[in-house]
Amino acid sequence: MTATPAASLADTVTRRFAARTRLAFAIPAAILAYLVYAAISFDIVGLVQRARLDNAAILLGDFWSHKTHVTRDNRTDRVTVAIEGEAKGTYPDGMLPDWVTINGTTTTIDLGDGHVITYDDQGARYVVPAYGTIDIRPEGGKPVLTAPQPIPDWISVSENKVSVTTDHGRFSYSRSKVETFKYEPGWELWFFTLDSPFYGKSFGELVRLAASADRIDPAQSNLVHMAHDFWTNRMWRHGDVAWAMFETVLMAFLGTMSSALVALPLGFLAARNFNPLGPLRFAARRIFDFIRGVDGLIWTIILSRAFGPGPMTGAIAIAITDTGTFGKTFSEALENIDERQVEGIRSTGAGALQRARFGVIPQITPVLLSQVLYYLESNTRSATVIGAIVGGGIGLLLTQAIITQKDWEEVAYYMVLIVLMVMLMDSLSGWLRRKLIKGT
Repeated sequence: MTATPAASLADTVTRRFAARTRLAFAIPAAILAYLVYAAISFDIVGLVQRARLDNAAILLGDFWSHKTHVTRDNRTDRVTVAIEGEAKGTYPDGMLPDWVTINGTTTTIDLGDGHVITYDDQGARYVVPAYGTIDIRPEGGKPVLTAPQPIPDWISVSENKVSVTTDHGRFSYSRSKVETFKYEPGWELWFFTLDSPFYGKSFGELVRLAASADRIDPAQSNLVHMAHDFWTNRMWRHGDVAWAMFETVLMAFLGTMSSALVALPLGFLAARNFNPLGPLRFAARRIFDFIRGVDGLIWTIILSRAFGPGPMTGAIAIAITDTGTFGKTFSEALENIDERQVEGIRSTGAGALQRARFGVIPQITPVLLSQVLYYLESNTRSATVIGAIVGGGIGLLLTQAIITQKDWEEVAYYMVLIVLMVMLMDSLSGWLRRKLIKGT
């Protein structure tokens, strides 16, 4: 017997439902299997075990705060107070923060809320409220700890060093030195360093000094003096940072515009309606594929070995990478033009260059400008990484700050500037697209 149409339809619906059901279960199972494989391959469990969340918390705190080092050299008994422990941020004689007191050979550090550290001839003591006094004295050249038992986990004791970490700061005692770190919010010395006469002045005082006719330096006005001290700030190097930002934008601009100028005539070679020679078109397209198939970072490394470091090397790397991308994009845009407009120009007796200038370029200009401006914005971000490799631009400063693992507030400063630079380039490229393409 032959099945009725209704039975055949029901059987087809049943088979399709069963197939979709199997597919609905197969996809999650495949995803789950892949996730398990990835977890094993990348050793996720080991990664979690090796994670140092305490270090991560310290680094994140350094993004928005600064620390002041109070250090005593145990060999000379000399005490220095320095912001971030740098010589450029060392307090001069006679100038100390209000929470540090030096009286002869005794140094008292008040971390607040009853946390008090004292350096003296006998060693060092740290009074921790609700715990007691941590007393350290040198014996035989090694620090000996006396503290209430049991020793908590925030006190680290080894043969040659004792470290204490609390919510109010960090303290360490070793053979060579005893040091206290106090963390405070803000980017200290961002405007003026300790040697500037404007350091510690309030905004109102700075305004009055800028408007005053009484000059601190007879050779220049107070306002010019302020601008000079800010621009030549030895801790934050605003002048060097501004030049590095300019180098980064310059790398992106030169690389993007150079690649666009080179790719435009090459795009005609790869376009089917402009180049009837198949082998030449094939060769041009394969060159584009090869150039853009190699990542920009690889080109950067190759060029840095060939030409040495420098911003120009980064610009050339961007230009080579984008030439392949622009060549493919421009050739596709050329193949999709309206031939009627070109024929209209041809009917006037115009030559090949005139037909390209007045019949082709106006049609592809929106695509060209849109692509060039987009890649200019994208290359501004890429120039940061490329600058870290070739030793130029803001990428170099960012890499140096990260490698030292000391001044993470400078890392945050550079990251903020990079984000602002990308936002500015995005707004600028959007405005240019509207003006050049839409005319509004």
